Amino acid sequence: MRRVAVIGVGQSLYGVRSDVTMQELAWEAVKEALEDAGITQRDVDISVVGNVGTRGYELMPAQPVNDYIGMTPKGPIRVEMACATGLVALTVGYNLIASGSAEVVLAVGVEKMTEVDTPTSLAVGGRAGNYLWEFHFYGTTMPAGYALYATAHMAKFGTTEEHMALVAVKNHYYGSLNPKAHFQHTVTVEEVLKSRPIAWPIKLLDSSPISDGAAAAILASEDAVRKYKIDTPVWIAGIGYANDTPLLTRRKDYTTFQATRLAAEMAYKKAGIEPRDVEVANVHDAFTIAEIIAYEDLGFVKKGEGPKLIAEGQTYAGGKVAVNIDGGLKAKGHPLGATGLGMIYELTKQLREERSGPRQAPLKKYIALAHNVAGVGHVSYVVVLRR
Repeated sequence: MRRVAVIGVGQSLYGVRSDVTMQELAWEAVKEALEDAGITQRDVDISVVGNVGTRGYELMPAQPVNDYIGMTPKGPIRVEMACATGLVALTVGYNLIASGSAEVVLAVGVEKMTEVDTPTSLAVGGRAGNYLWEFHFYGTTMPAGYALYATAHMAKFGTTEEHMALVAVKNHYYGSLNPKAHFQHTVTVEEVLKSRPIAWPIKLLDSSPISDGAAAAILASEDAVRKYKIDTPVWIAGIGYANDTPLLTRRKDYTTFQATRLAAEMAYKKAGIEPRDVEVANVHDAFTIAEIIAYEDLGFVKKGEGPKLIAEGQTYAGGKVAVNIDGGLKAKGHPLGATGLGMIYELTKQLREERSGPRQAPLKKYIALAHNVAGVGHVSYVVVLRR
């Protein structure tokens, strides 16, 4: 298996993007990634297009996107894994290069989610688990699923609504500093607590927005890194993946996501690191409780200590581990197909030390982690990056 590096990244503005088509949105990210890498479409062997495609007019977007971004006749491969689609696209590109099938791969994730209303979007999301057993009979949606985990965590570890609100405060703070974020404003604990309930204890300001957006990463072999004279390649040190049963009623513990724990163990082993080596991370905070549980499942703290970590401010830049200092899904946005690649975009910038002021994490080991989840812990992908 050959080593694989990220040599170029790009991301569109996230938000309500009624000003562009899906193809144009993808091009915003791809154009930036190509320029970042200093290459053109001619240098790319194949594209991997990540898209869920359940909330917009373009249900089969891979070919139209591939053609618009100038990649005909090279590809495309289309991948889908609900909210984890972005890191699945990265993994497919990684495997193409690591196996020797390609030298340079473009992974692009794109989603137009705001073309349907909120109730429709929630209904579509509810089908991401097990339609007949959970959504059809009981109407279980993503907020309801995460609320089950939140109440279980509260009951076992004393987690409070205030702890969850602190995650929103942190991520909105960093979103306010991110010109590509969907939400570029701060919030207070009081504002989060007073926002309307969605599925108690999850409230509106505990929830990530419904976003349009695109993100892209260009991956290359070691030979290609040398060929294109890449000064600061960011190496993919390890990828882990796992899934859990989509039937929440069959799970034994509602305070942890087994898929994340297993995916993290695999990624750490492949990268040859420990959780304490991670200096900056983007974790899947679709809801604020998800970030708290991720602290624990990724091994940043022991089980039950996630609330203490956020309460002490240890996940801000300069703390024990900087988490979601681009705003995370909570404030930067959550365009499903793009989310995981948006994490790679941010972490690549972090490892190159291209951020400024409070948005740059202090680094010594230059190790970062991306954590992308589908559904309510149904599937998890964890990627370790090193510079």
